[in-house]
Amino acid sequence: ETTVISTLIKMKLVQITTMKMRSIKLFASSNKRLYSKFQTNSYDVLVVGGGLVEKENRPSVHQSGHNSGVIHAGIYYKPGSMRAKMCIEGLYKTYEYCAKNNIPHKKCGKLIVATDESQIKSLNDLYERGLENGTPDIKLINGNDIKTIEPYCKGVRAIHSPHTGIVDWAVVTKHYAADFVNLGGKITYNFKVKSFEECKDNRALRIVSEKNKEVLANYVITCGGLQSDELSLMTGCQPDPYILPIRGEYLLLGKEKAHLVKGNIYPVPDPSLPFLGVHFTPRMDGSVFLGPNAVLALVHPN
Repeated sequence: ETTVISTLIKMKLVQITTMKMRSIKLFASSNKRLYSKFQTNSYDVLVVGGGLVEKENRPSVHQSGHNSGVIHAGIYYKPGSMRAKMCIEGLYKTYEYCAKNNIPHKKCGKLIVATDESQIKSLNDLYERGLENGTPDIKLINGNDIKTIEPYCKGVRAIHSPHTGIVDWAVVTKHYAADFVNLGGKITYNFKVKSFEECKDNRALRIVSEKNKEVLANYVITCGGLQSDELSLMTGCQPDPYILPIRGEYLLLGKEKAHLVKGNIYPVPDPSLPFLGVHFTPRMDGSVFLGPNAVLALVHPN
C-alpha cells in the first residue's frame, strides 16, 4: 500500500516593514567569527536563516530536510556554469565530509533511462553534457546492461552514473550547525525577523523579531529560502525576482516492493521544463520514494 507524502515548501507570509533604508552590504567573512565593538547580542556578520537567527526551533525544518536526498554528480547543468562546477566539487566534498563525521550515506549510483527510441537523442545530448562537466565515470549502456544494474527496470538505453549517492540532508545540516557552534558561532532559534532598523549613531543594523527580541550587526546576509524576496522588501530593496513556491509530492513504496529498486532511477528530462522528472530514490532507512511532481503553490506555505 502506498503512502502519499506531501512536501510543502516553506513558510507563511511575514509582516513586511516598508521603511526605506540604505542597501545592506554583503560581507564575505572567513570561517573564524569576528567580534565587533558592540556589547551583548552584537555581531560583525549576521545570517538570517540558520545562523545567527533562525525562525524555527531547530535546523533543516524546511527544504534542507524535505527533498529527495540525492548526492548529485553534475550531469544536468550547463557546462561552464558555476552550478556545474560547484556540483562536481560538492560531490567529492560531501562524501569526504560524511566519511569524516560518520554520517550514514550510500554511493548507490543512478540510471537515467530512455524508455523508447524517441528519447535517445535527448539522452545522448545529456551524456555529452555530463562528459563536458566532468561527471566521473559516466557511461552509456544498453537495455541488457540496465538489467544487470536494476533487474526490474526496463529501457532501451541509459546513462549510468556510479558515483551518484544518497544521504539524509537533514542530518548533514545538523552537523553543519554543530560545526558552526563549535567554531564559536551562535545560532538563535525561534527568531522570526520582523524588521531591519538602521542605527544611525553607530552605523549598525538592528534586527528585530516578532517577539521584539533584537540583535545588532555590522553586516547582514539574508538566506531565507522561499521568503528571500520578502526579506529583500524589508530592507527597502527591490522584490525582484519574485519567488513562486512549488510543492513537490512523493509516493512511498510499500515495504514489500522496496527491494525492486537498488539505486536512483530517473527518466530522461524534458528539456522544455526546469525539472528532472519523477524518479525512484532509495532512502537511508531502506524505504523508496517515487517523486516528486511539481504543483504550483499559490501562497507562501507554512
